[in-house]
Amino acid sequence: MPTPGYVFKDGGPIPDDELTSKNTTTGRNEDAVQKGSSSVSTSSPIDTPTSSTSTLNPTTESHALAAADHDEKGAAQLDHDATEVKDLGWNDHPQNVPKPLVGGLPNEELWLLVRRFNRQTYHVKAMNEPPPGGLDLNIADEDEFSPDKLRANVERLYMTVIIGLIGFGKHIARLRSWREPRRTAAFCTAYFIGWMFNFLVPMIFVTLIVLIAYPPSRPILFPPAPIALVSSKTGGIQSPKAGVLGSHDSATGAPEQHKGEAVENEASNFVSSFAQIALSSATGKHDQGDPNTDPIGESVPDPSKIAIAGAEAKASAQGNKLNATHDKAKQPMEDAMWIKMRPIMHVIGDIADGWERLANALSPTPPFPQREPRLKLAGLLVPAVIVAMFTTSAMFMKMTTFFTGFGFFADPIIWRAASWLNRRFPNWKKLLEIRNTILKGVPTNAQLTITLLRVGEANKAPIPPPPTSDQPPPSRPASLNGDDLALDASNAEIHDAIHATPEEKAIADEATHKQATKHKTGSGVLKFLKRTTKTGVETSLGIDSLRAKAGNKTAKQHLGVLPKPGEVLPSGPVDFKARYQGKKGWVYISTSATTPCVAFSTHASNGTGEQAPDELQPVWSIPIADIRELKKIGGLGWKAKIVVGWATDKTVADGLEIVDVHGGRYKLTAIGLRDELFNRLVGLGAQKWESW
Repeated sequence: MPTPGYVFKDGGPIPDDELTSKNTTTGRNEDAVQKGSSSVSTSSPIDTPTSSTSTLNPTTESHALAAADHDEKGAAQLDHDATEVKDLGWNDHPQNVPKPLVGGLPNEELWLLVRRFNRQTYHVKAMNEPPPGGLDLNIADEDEFSPDKLRANVERLYMTVIIGLIGFGKHIARLRSWREPRRTAAFCTAYFIGWMFNFLVPMIFVTLIVLIAYPPSRPILFPPAPIALVSSKTGGIQSPKAGVLGSHDSATGAPEQHKGEAVENEASNFVSSFAQIALSSATGKHDQGDPNTDPIGESVPDPSKIAIAGAEAKASAQGNKLNATHDKAKQPMEDAMWIKMRPIMHVIGDIADGWERLANALSPTPPFPQREPRLKLAGLLVPAVIVAMFTTSAMFMKMTTFFTGFGFFADPIIWRAASWLNRRFPNWKKLLEIRNTILKGVPTNAQLTITLLRVGEANKAPIPPPPTSDQPPPSRPASLNGDDLALDASNAEIHDAIHATPEEKAIADEATHKQATKHKTGSGVLKFLKRTTKTGVETSLGIDSLRAKAGNKTAKQHLGVLPKPGEVLPSGPVDFKARYQGKKGWVYISTSATTPCVAFSTHASNGTGEQAPDELQPVWSIPIADIRELKKIGGLGWKAKIVVGWATDKTVADGLEIVDVHGGRYKLTAIGLRDELFNRLVGLGAQKWESW
């Protein structure tokens, strides 16, 4: 489980009404919507195709794969011989959901992809041009920076690149330790034979070709082992940092309820720890200089975990506080940092995308091709083997030093050549990107997920949402067969390593007890503040309710953002409980053969998805083909979310904004299943999406 605290990922910007100045036409667009009619707005129209765009012909490789007839089929790929939507267990226990939902992919792996897709994808827009590489849902070049997007990208970096490098480092430690003597001896013999006959580089390339083209060779050369069980120093076994081996693919071995949750919690804590360190540095935290006893310090919470205002408080206490009007470096420095954050965020995202594409090329996931990407990568290394066979060490050093000097001294030639290419071929950099060359057609995890969502929608069997649980994960170790591990350790040693000893449990319990008693007074203060804040929140929301009844549009957007105790959420996959302009109702998706659409009505449908829109007297209805933009919006602003979540311990129900071809904007709020509704809409139509 993650450490205590609150992290709110509303998946998008602050609601428009809290920005105080932007999008003043939204209300006019919504007021222009007539009951029972499709959206027509007089605001600035969007230059996009109309709903007459054909949805019969696949527009991307993702659409083509979703509509294809696959050899290995799961429950979501079967022909159900019905016009209505097939419920595959949206409200059932995970054990009762059909297995597999997608052929060749375990349900746990599928839900892992969907869960991370929900955390990563906030805002999509339809494209007019064919997407580069044949797959849509690429990140837009104009994507703006936000701290939440940066956090999501750093978490992706941890879950892909950092975890991968940690696993690689553990393999190197195992080889160097000689604890697996036969394997290490084989590598050592091959290495020095290649060195002796000047065949080392070709041999390395040949080994890479074998690993890429023939997957069964991977566990033979690099037998898998839980990351947390291997010591990076000795290469032998160690007790996981979590005290128990509850997961195999995480760095700490922390327990998890569902596959991948431990790594996701590690990624979240990885980012939070960096933020806390930076905040502690800004506030001047220095534990080594504190006295041994401090009755006041023991009774108050750590200021580094509350607000960055502590930095200014410390400067003021020392007499070093500089008036903002005199600090000429403050604003330029802040502007420079925020400007530079956008390219940094894009670089982090590109690195994570490249790693995901490479992983999906080496180990493809259905329904994507299983052999072509691997053979393409292996084929690219064949010329390298031939060149390496006829290149001596002297020739290699000559070429290396030549290109080093050319890169250093030939700057005028290089920038003139680049300018000429920019004039003649404006998109040459795009064409040379790895996603458009050697990894063309290989998806990122987000592109893979939207393809899987489209598979379900193509067969009118939407993918059930990932299971959730409010209970902590079990403290028992994950299943592990010591005989299958190539580690130099007996089953008894492995058993002792993956189980917490009674002494370790006693030490952990004692540390927890000391921590609780140390901050007992501070906890009492926090409880008092929490109760007071909760009363203020409830009062503010009560006033908002009265303002909404009086017709205030801003207040209407806040109605229902905090679910009432015992309130039952809708189950989907057709009806989604929501509010529109403060009115209670349902968003429903109709997939009838005539005009698939999404609509809002104050009446619930029969749950089949085949009812005509007129039967439910919708407030508005939009054909799926007319949707040009989908944006997740927060039920409250980020500051209000922190306060409300901390004070009430409730989850804020977020919203979704839909934009059609005419520029009409429809803001839905208080959606309990916001991510599931978003996923259904992005997977239904023939639009080519771009991530923003």
